[in-house]
Amino acid sequence: MNNIIKYIKVGLLSLLLPGTCLAQAESPKEDDYFKIMRVPAPEGNILEVGGLCVMPNGNLAVSTRRGDIFIVENPSSQRPFFRKFASGLHEVLGVAYKNGSLYCVQRGELTKMTDTDMDGVADEFKTIYAWPLSGNYHEYSFGPKLAADGSFFVTLNLGFPPIWWIPKSMVPWRGWALHIYEDGRVEPWAAGMRSPCGISMIDNELFYTDNQGDWVGSGSIMQVKKGSFMGHPASLVWSGLPGSPVQITSEQFFAKNKMREEFDKNGNPVKPQNIVNEKFNTEFEIKKDFPQLQLPAVWLPHGILGISNSEIVKIPEGVFGPFQGQLLVGDQGQSMVSRVFMEKVNGEYQGVAWPFRSGFQSGVVRLAWGKDGSLFAGETNRGWGSAGEATEGLQRLVWNNKVPFEMRAIRAMPDGFEIEFTKPVDQKTASDIASYNIESYIYKYHSVYGSPPVNEQKCPILGVKVSADGFKARLIVSKLRRYYIHTITVDGVRDAENSYSLVHPTGYYTLNNIPEGPKLSMTGVSTKNTAAKNVVVAPKKESKGTATKTAAPAKAPTYAEVKTLLTKNTCLACHNANTRQVGPAYVEVAKRKYSVEEIMELIREPKPEHWPDYSTPMPPMPQVPKAEARKIAQWIKSLEK
Repeated sequence: MNNIIKYIKVGLLSLLLPGTCLAQAESPKEDDYFKIMRVPAPEGNILEVGGLCVMPNGNLAVSTRRGDIFIVENPSSQRPFFRKFASGLHEVLGVAYKNGSLYCVQRGELTKMTDTDMDGVADEFKTIYAWPLSGNYHEYSFGPKLAADGSFFVTLNLGFPPIWWIPKSMVPWRGWALHIYEDGRVEPWAAGMRSPCGISMIDNELFYTDNQGDWVGSGSIMQVKKGSFMGHPASLVWSGLPGSPVQITSEQFFAKNKMREEFDKNGNPVKPQNIVNEKFNTEFEIKKDFPQLQLPAVWLPHGILGISNSEIVKIPEGVFGPFQGQLLVGDQGQSMVSRVFMEKVNGEYQGVAWPFRSGFQSGVVRLAWGKDGSLFAGETNRGWGSAGEATEGLQRLVWNNKVPFEMRAIRAMPDGFEIEFTKPVDQKTASDIASYNIESYIYKYHSVYGSPPVNEQKCPILGVKVSADGFKARLIVSKLRRYYIHTITVDGVRDAENSYSLVHPTGYYTLNNIPEGPKLSMTGVSTKNTAAKNVVVAPKKESKGTATKTAAPAKAPTYAEVKTLLTKNTCLACHNANTRQVGPAYVEVAKRKYSVEEIMELIREPKPEHWPDYSTPMPPMPQVPKAEARKIAQWIKSLEK
C-alpha cells in the first residue's frame, strides 16, 4: 500500500511539473539489488578478520588479527556454527586451504596447520618459511595466495618508524612479494610495495592493491610480474641480495627522484605537504628511466573508491547477475566494495572502476565467495579507522536476482570509448551528447604523502552512436591521454523500460594504451547536444548611478547539491555527514560555529589540535578551488543546530 501511495504522489507531481522525470526520483539504489547480511558469531568471539577462505565442503575458514582461526560450518545459514581450529598465533592476516591443511601467514612466517587426529582442532604446526622481523609494529604480512602448482605468494609491509610518513624496509624483503614452495624454497618475486594488503590471485596471475602514501598517489590494482618494481623505493635496499630479480638500486632511483625532507625551526622533522603549481613527475614519465617500474592496471581514485584498498576477487559465473568475470575490490577505510572491468590492450591490463556497494559495518579487509553465491566480507578497523558503527565483523553480500541498470563495461576505442549497459537504454537520452561528460587527470609521483588530482582536462565528446538493441553507446572523444585516468560520467542516460537512471553514473577508466584500429565514421553518429541550447547568458552589468536592490542571502546548498564536490575533493574519504569516520562528522564540525570564511581557511590549513581525539591529522588542501570550498563551507554551516 505504501508503495502504491508513493507512486501516486510522484505521478501527480509529474503531471503538475511538466518535464519532471518520474524515474529520476524513483531510480533504485545499491541496496535494492545487493543486501548486506550479518553472519552472527557466538557471544564473546571478536572477529577482527584478517583472512578468509572457503573450503571444499563449503565451510568458511576465518583468521583474526588476535591470532585465532575459526572454522564456520553452514556459514550462509541463520545459525552458523563457529569452531575454534587454532589460537595463540601472531596476527594472522591471511589463510588458505590446500590438501586437507590450512596455511596461514603470521607476522613472521608461513605456517601449515593440520588436524591429524580429526578432532576438529589443529594439532600439527609446521613452519614452511620464516622471514626476518625488526619488531616494528607496522611490519604486517599478507597471504598466502595459492598458485596453480601449489606454491604460495606472500607480501610484506614496510615498517613505519617514528617519522611514519617515510616508511622503511628495516630487514630483508620488507616491501617485497615472495614466492614460496612447500619444501621451504623461496624466491624474491617483486619489490616496491608499501602496504600490500590486497594480495590476490586472478586467473593464476598475481595482483595486489596498495594504499595511498609516499610515492603512492592513490590506490590501484597492479599486476605483479616477476622482477617488477611496484613503485615504492624503500625496499630497493635489498635489490643486490642473492636471488633478487629487481635490478634497480636505491642510489639509481634517488639520482632521478628527489626525496623531500623538511624540518621545523627546532630541527624536528615535519611531514611535507603538497605544493600547488610545482613542477612534478608522473609514474609513466619515470618509467622511461626504469623500465621495470610497473604502472597501475586500474587506478582506484582516493576518497572515491576507498582510501585503504584491500583484497581483489573475481566474480564467478552464475552469481551477481551481469558482472561475471569482473573484479570486486574491498576497502578497509571506507567500508565499501568497488567493481572493476579489465581488458588487455597491447598486451597490458587496463580498465575501469565504479563504486559497487557501501555501508558495511566495518573496514572490509578480506573477501571470499560462498558456495551459495554470496560474498563473505571479513572486517576490522582496530587502530586503522573505518566507516561503520562496528570495529570488526563478518558479513555477507547477497544478490536478489534482479538486474540493476549499470554500465556493465567500458572499453577503450581508437577514437574514444564504448559503453556497454546491463539493460537497453532510451535512445533519445543516450543519443544526446549532453548525457555524457568526460574529464581526465593523473597523480603526482613524489615522496609526499598522496597526491591531489593534477593536469585536469576536459575531453570534448564529438558524437555518440547507440546500437540498435540499446545495449551499447560508442562515444567519439577528443583529447584522450595515454596513462591518464578518464572520469566518465553518464548521468543523463535512462533505461528504455522504466526511465531509470544508472545506479552508479561515474566510472574511472585508466587508459594505459589507446588501441589501434578503425575509427568511427561520423555518418550515422548523433551530434545532438541539448546542453548547448540551455546556455545561460549572464546579465549585463548596470551602469554607474543605477539603483540596485540588495541581493537576498544565498541559500545554503543541500547535501545532494554538494555531494559531488565532497567526492571530487576526497572529503568523504575521512568525513561522514552524521557519524564519526576517520575524521569528525560534519555535524560535529558545524557545532563549533565556525564562519563560512573560517571553514574555508580550515580546508586550506587544518588545525589538527582542534580535534585531539582523532589520530589521523587532516592534510592541508589548498588545491580545492575557492568557489567549491565556499559551497562546501556553506553546507557545513547550514548543519548548525
